[in-house]
Amino acid sequence: MRRRLLSPALLAAAALPFAPAASAANECRVVETTFKPADKLQIVVWLEDPTGGFIGTVFVTDGVGRRGIGNRPGRFDFNSGPSWPYGRRVTTFPVWAHRHGDTFPTLVFQNGEDSNLSHPFSHSSQESFYCRPLRPDEPAWDTGSCASAIFTDKGKLDTNQPSLYPPREDIARVEGIDDLSVSMFDTMNPLDMVSGATPTADLPYSVTWPIPTDLTPGDYVLWMEVAKEFDHNATYNPTSYPEPTGIPWAEYGEPYRGQPSVVYNVPFTIGTDATSASSSAYVGYGNPDGTDGRLNPPDATIETSTPGSGAARLLLHTDSGSTFRVRVVARPELDVADPGAATELQAISVDQRSALLSFVAPGDDGEIGTVTGYEIRYRATSPITDANFADSSPIATAIEPDEPGQIQDVEITNLLPQTTYYVGVRAFDDCRNYGPLALISFTTPERTTGEVDACFVATAAYGTAMANEVSMLRSFRDGILRQSVLGELFVETYYTVGPAFSTTIDHSDVLRQAARAEMAPLVDLVRGLKVEE
Repeated sequence: MRRRLLSPALLAAAALPFAPAASAANECRVVETTFKPADKLQIVVWLEDPTGGFIGTVFVTDGVGRRGIGNRPGRFDFNSGPSWPYGRRVTTFPVWAHRHGDTFPTLVFQNGEDSNLSHPFSHSSQESFYCRPLRPDEPAWDTGSCASAIFTDKGKLDTNQPSLYPPREDIARVEGIDDLSVSMFDTMNPLDMVSGATPTADLPYSVTWPIPTDLTPGDYVLWMEVAKEFDHNATYNPTSYPEPTGIPWAEYGEPYRGQPSVVYNVPFTIGTDATSASSSAYVGYGNPDGTDGRLNPPDATIETSTPGSGAARLLLHTDSGSTFRVRVVARPELDVADPGAATELQAISVDQRSALLSFVAPGDDGEIGTVTGYEIRYRATSPITDANFADSSPIATAIEPDEPGQIQDVEITNLLPQTTYYVGVRAFDDCRNYGPLALISFTTPERTTGEVDACFVATAAYGTAMANEVSMLRSFRDGILRQSVLGELFVETYYTVGPAFSTTIDHSDVLRQAARAEMAPLVDLVRGLKVEE
């Protein structure tokens, strides 16, 4: 029988007859996986028995685990860029995806136009994590931060198209805009408890997984699949895997499909005493198009000598005289007490887009020992509580725990101007016992004067330069207004007064709604015209 041990909470909720759990004395057995990642990786770790039977997902980065990049509306070969919001990236973990045994309905755009990056504002709710699609020549491309608040179509579930990836679980449905199926995303996603922020590049990182109490001692295999966008080489590049042609907004983003996912594995033993095993070589790579789960054997098409690329996406790491890319330690763990609480949580600096926070590290057992990690989440406009903490958005970067009493810094990015945020921090140990929740709130300052998107009033009113309504108005401007002297004079006047006005309405939902109402007759008029592109 195939068994999926995704998390203690999920197993309990499903009423399965087994679940990983610590004993009354907080004693457990753990599998600890150590590796050193390069920059900008997506990583999944899972466990199998020696015959290939899937046991459970041990760890997955937030991109797939919480943000749903494997199952988003939009075609899989859409271009990509910083915080890109659309396109089902079935190329991310094809080996894992075809082995875990779960299926989900595929997400499609509400209007069915899966080859279009632009979607009606009436289908687009405010985005909490991703940015709008960017052109490579835009300043935000290099900064990697959103230029302003945007609105995206969260899609709807198509039960006729199965997906091997779960939808995102970091959003709440907006009544009247989002499809009803958005309210189901959270309960459909089984990966929340094993999801983690992207590990910091070039530093060793360890993932611990409490072993289920009924998982019998014996031989097992730990697998890791690692993906990276834009990892081009002579075989995998924009020429061999180009961007889609003949679609709107093709100038946004760049072709992302470089070398496919690479896979490592480590056979190891779970026993009553500690055991250790490691590996420095990759065992194969996934399908470049993600259409099947075959593991292609190593060959000359995959880079092996350039750190951070191909099979060297996991960097060589030396520890205790051993050099490896992946090390697995299975050991008993005694956690005599729950972790302590983070103290002196405070905001060191806050600007329009980010906040730097700090706190004093607690101990693993009360005030003794170093904790295994931190769960840090935030939400806008409403306070975090114990009840809604798990539904709040996790930060995007992993925090390396320090000794008790040391100062820990955490940066939260992609924030919106003039918005109140609430942040919760709690520590956890190897057995996944959690400490008390520490809380703080802060408010980002107003947007810098003059900081607006290129389409000014229309963009501010509709939330994105790529909204269908903004696209129609742009075509009306270029195809009709600029064909006459009076029309060109109107355009120049608009570009003189537009930025200041759009800065004002972009801060206010009420003003945005009013602006859309005032623009509606013009939009309806333009919709009935035939305008040359």
